[in-house]
Amino acid sequence: MAKTKKLRIIPIGGLDEIGKNLTAFEYSNEIIIVDCGMAFPDDDMPGVDMVINDITYLVKNAQKIKGIFLTHGHEDHIGGLPYFLKEINVPVYGTKLTLGLVEHKLKEHNLLSSVKLVRTRPGQVVEGGKYFTVEFITTNHSIADSVALAIKTPVGTVVHMGDWKIDSTPIVGDVIDLARLGEIGKEGVLALMSDSTNVERPGYAMSEKSVGQKFESIFKNCNKRIIVATFASNVHRVQQIIDAAAKNRRKVAVSGRSMENIVEISILLGYMKVPEGVLINLDSIKKYRPNEVVIITTGSQGEPMSALTRMAFSDHRKVDITKDDLIVISASPIPGNEKAVSIVINELFKIGAEVIYKSLMDVHVSGHACQEELKLLISLVKPKYFIPVHGEHRHLVLHNRLAEEVGIPPQNAFVLSNGSVLELDSESAKITGNVQAGQVLVDGLGVGDVGNIVLRDRKHLAQDGLIIIVTTIDNEKREIASKPDVISRGFVYVREAEQLIEGIKQVSTEAVESSLSRRNVDWSMMKNNIKSSVARYIYETTKRNPMILPIIEEV
Repeated sequence: MAKTKKLRIIPIGGLDEIGKNLTAFEYSNEIIIVDCGMAFPDDDMPGVDMVINDITYLVKNAQKIKGIFLTHGHEDHIGGLPYFLKEINVPVYGTKLTLGLVEHKLKEHNLLSSVKLVRTRPGQVVEGGKYFTVEFITTNHSIADSVALAIKTPVGTVVHMGDWKIDSTPIVGDVIDLARLGEIGKEGVLALMSDSTNVERPGYAMSEKSVGQKFESIFKNCNKRIIVATFASNVHRVQQIIDAAAKNRRKVAVSGRSMENIVEISILLGYMKVPEGVLINLDSIKKYRPNEVVIITTGSQGEPMSALTRMAFSDHRKVDITKDDLIVISASPIPGNEKAVSIVINELFKIGAEVIYKSLMDVHVSGHACQEELKLLISLVKPKYFIPVHGEHRHLVLHNRLAEEVGIPPQNAFVLSNGSVLELDSESAKITGNVQAGQVLVDGLGVGDVGNIVLRDRKHLAQDGLIIIVTTIDNEKREIASKPDVISRGFVYVREAEQLIEGIKQVSTEAVESSLSRRNVDWSMMKNNIKSSVARYIYETTKRNPMILPIIEEV
């Protein structure tokens, strides 16, 4: 009797981190992929624009891949698509708004005409090759058109929830389809993969509608110009800001490239309704009194080049913050962004503006399920195996414990890492190995050309500065043609450190003369002598370690 093949679940990104979500499902000679995200760079990645997944394993198995299935349109789920599709061109399946955002992204990368985009709707079942069928199920999240995926395979059904919460009063669209999830649970679910972001929070996530009520009360009693910073992708939040502005007879202007793009796409696709005459160009705000204007802007995470940050540092070309402004930051800092957000808030206070943020008032609700919702889902779906996803390591471990509380046996709950291979069928599940998974850094048009060595050099330069020593050698006479020249960048100001610079020149001269006195002159050895001698001198003199770059010219 032939041995039954096993389903392989391989998370390439999205575990032990927030971002880069990408999971491969492999059975026999077929693979389907769920999501293809990116992450923003950490503080220890100077100059890097974004981080995407290392898809080496998928490139090696490109002929097996039948398609990419998207849960929703957030950057950490779709941001890596252009880079993936340049390597592996396969069909992309997603709901209306999700594909609207993907189209815009592919257009920027000149890929739109070459990629097959397949629009789906909740309730639809799509074939992903011979072995996979994927059903799209309505969920609630902080962006419209979010779905969970029920992936049917020869060994059982896997439910991948994407990002989700239960919102019984959504702004647009339907309530999460718990009835369908319950039906699938009764049919039998092999494995559940569920969002772990808010596993530390007890209770339930609040409804998005509660934020709209808060906006209305803020707008109603305010005689100042109002500037609201929020996530561009939170279409429901932007809609509620527009509704509150229209109700209080205010015009709305939009600032920030991503905000402008998403508002335009959402209006075009019918996900945002703007009363006629309410939306104005940012250039027109000076035509109105402050209490007649609302500006919706990006920058809720304190991003250095975002619109709100530029406003806070008086660097925005069209908006000058004054003490007559009320700024509402309608978002919570993503882990790691707390310091950047705090800096922006402090700058706004220094200007004299009034600032409302989550610590002062409930002007933000999360799009992710809290503990009671997470437990309810597990009880409803009744999976044999449980796999927490979308979280840092502690989130995954805590989510596993939560699953055990509602009856999942500890041996059936798996904390995976990026690259882990979980092989399972109806009888068993175990981690059988790893595939290559990691991060690829994107810097401008360069993809993957910034590695650990380049990052190390950038950090070295940022922390310690650079010394360049230029020496001219007369090769025939085997002597120094001109005294070394010293250039300092980020180390010391040359004019205020003449004694130190003279010392560097003297030590460099001695190192060169020592090298020239040898029978065979080795330029590489000469450079190393200069480097080590100067490094030793600088450290003894200053206790600092700048990068030292010797340049030798011949005459």
